[in-house]
Order: sequence, then C-alpha cells, then structure tokens
Amino acid sequence: MSDEAGTPANATDPAAAGTETPAAQGEAAPAVAPAEPKGSENTLILELKDGKVTIELLPDLAPLHVARIKELARAGFYDGTPFHRVIEGFMAQGGDPTGTGTGGARDKGYADLPAEFSPPSRARFVRGTCGMARTQNPDSANSQFFIMFAPASSLDGQYTIWGRVVAGMEAVDRIKRGGGGNGLVQQPDVLVSARIAADAAAG
Repeated sequence: MSDEAGTPANATDPAAAGTETPAAQGEAAPAVAPAEPKGSENTLILELKDGKVTIELLPDLAPLHVARIKELARAGFYDGTPFHRVIEGFMAQGGDPTGTGTGGARDKGYADLPAEFSPPSRARFVRGTCGMARTQNPDSANSQFFIMFAPASSLDGQYTIWGRVVAGMEAVDRIKRGGGGNGLVQQPDVLVSARIAADAAAG
C-alpha cells in the first residue's frame, strides 16, 4: 500500500497480500464511568455514499499515526477525497485529495511519519484492518490510508496498522472498484466526511 508516491501492492503481489485484523487490546474497565462514551475519542466515523463506517482507532499500536488521522479528520482534510485505488479482494485506498496516488497532507506542510509497524503476533492485516499507505521508504506514511477487504498476510509487519472497522463494513464493500493491475478508479467514490466520535457527540 503505497502512498503519496506509491500505493499498496496488488493482492496477487506477495508484497501486498496477507492481512488480519489487529488483535483486541485488553484493557481493564475503569472504576468510574467515563464522562463521554467509551472510546469516543478513539472512534473515527466515516460517511460513505452507502452509509456510515465506524473505525476503532488503535493508539496503543500506532500513536503517531492515530494522532495524524485525528488531526486531519478534525481539519476536514479527508472530506470529499476519493478512494483512488480499489482492488477487488484486497483493499480500498484513499486520503489523497489529488486522486493521483502521489498527493497527500505533505502538500499542506505535514511531515511524513516514522513507521509504527506491529509484529504479526500483536496485530495482523485482516478484513476491516485500516493501514497507512507509504512509498518504498518505510518512514513515508503521511495521509493516505487503506481499508482491507480481505486478509493479506504479506502486509503484516510491513505497514502501520492504525485502526479496524467495527461497524459498517458493508459500506466499505460497496466502494467502486478500479480496473487493471493497479486498481486505479475512474470517477471514484469519495469519502463524504471523516469525524471523531467525541466531536460529533459534543456538537
């Protein structure tokens, strides 16, 4: 899953196949109920043409990437951006306002992020896993991301996992697919909006 100057490898490419959803992180329940709904600060809501997608953010796995996703979502960066690369049985990639696969938030002054790869014993690329796209350079993730349609173990430990879909995967499944080996989409579907649940609850 390359980003900004690259895209995730094709599902048939061993460098890009292989995924499993991150293992659930066990946390003790707080003794006192939180003031806001549990996890709402670490819940991302995507509005797609076919419905709402709820993503659990995973700061324990990728704190820098989760912080970037939150910052960009709160700035409205993702609103109206295309899913420019979508490969059947593999993944849907977005987060590039230019829709070319070479753009991203770096164009607005956001620096690339260092890799936060998880060992497969901790988290894997499976259906619903959300990863960060990058170039050949492991430390080049910026704003482009992908959501897995199916497991791709070849990605395990090679791309940063920052979240997992917990509701609305059927809307992800309906994202328009691309053609050819690279999965580039003509007249792609767009991400209508991206919001942090805590902000929506406060609004």
